[in-house]
Amino acid sequence: MITIQELFVKGKSLLKDFPQPALEAKILLLKCCSIEAEEFLLSPERKLTRKEERDFYKLASKRLAGFPLAYLTGTKEFWSILFRVSPGVLVPRPETELVVEKVLELISLDEPVDLMNQIPTKNNTLGHETITRSKVPVSKSIAKNNTPALEAIARNNTLGHETITKHNAPTQETAAKNKAPVHETIVDIGTGCGNIAISLAKELPQVRIFATDNSRKALAVARLNSSLLEIDNITFAGGSLFSPLRRLKLEKKCSFIVSNPPYVSEKEWSELAEEIRNHEPKKALVAGETGLEIIEDLIKGSRRFIKPGGYLVFEIGQGQKRRVLSLFNSSWSGARCFSDLNGIPRVVVARRI
Repeated sequence: MITIQELFVKGKSLLKDFPQPALEAKILLLKCCSIEAEEFLLSPERKLTRKEERDFYKLASKRLAGFPLAYLTGTKEFWSILFRVSPGVLVPRPETELVVEKVLELISLDEPVDLMNQIPTKNNTLGHETITRSKVPVSKSIAKNNTPALEAIARNNTLGHETITKHNAPTQETAAKNKAPVHETIVDIGTGCGNIAISLAKELPQVRIFATDNSRKALAVARLNSSLLEIDNITFAGGSLFSPLRRLKLEKKCSFIVSNPPYVSEKEWSELAEEIRNHEPKKALVAGETGLEIIEDLIKGSRRFIKPGGYLVFEIGQGQKRRVLSLFNSSWSGARCFSDLNGIPRVVVARRI
């Protein structure tokens, strides 16, 4: 029988054309052999069964055929949390963690921030290092060409169905875990597998969070993740864009609206790698002809729901910064774009006047 180490070496050879063949082979081994990373490292001479070997080669074959790794394993890490994912629900990307970072930075401040100069009205600073998490490098080599489409795959969301699932409301006992007051309300529009909403819920257990999506499959996965991770301060609601917020009567009650909206244009979609086009949900990626259609609606519609002094925080694609910032009118203060670890303008933050 073959050992863990021997099969790992064969796997690396099979997957040699991927950017990280050793990592991919290891992940597939952990999955098909139901072992932990510790056993992989400490017991390389462990004999594997014929079934485990066959299962590994089946997964490797699917990977070679372009099936996304996260769909093969059924999981994807985001914000140091392991999320369940499945076909039909977009896979979280590490650059989207910047949305979570910016919300935590802003919510930890005692006073509103001058976004144009990154200077709060007192002594705090936006982007304070004490709340910044360690990041995984942005995924590379996932599109054919170095176009906006290369960076436009960081989608994790589609927008809502007509159902609502409630969890227990946060209580005063949990408020000491973060500076944010109990009455803060955050809405994640297009939650996908729930990665943004659940990451924020983990960091801010005292805050009330609403997560919406128009995909029943996405909402089912998000609810599953919430249950597995024992999250009790998220309400899930289905419907397109702002329809769940209207049903929930959230007009002028939101401290934050966050989103990773579809922002890929039809042209960019045609240039994305086959792995994405053949397996990940197009409606979670493509906004329309220009790629800005959903973002335009998001900026216009959110004014009705964000309370004065609240924030809109959302992700954009490469090359969209100038056009997106031009969409903000006098209802907003100091709209600003922040770059990801690759230096690409990635997350827009604007304060509601």
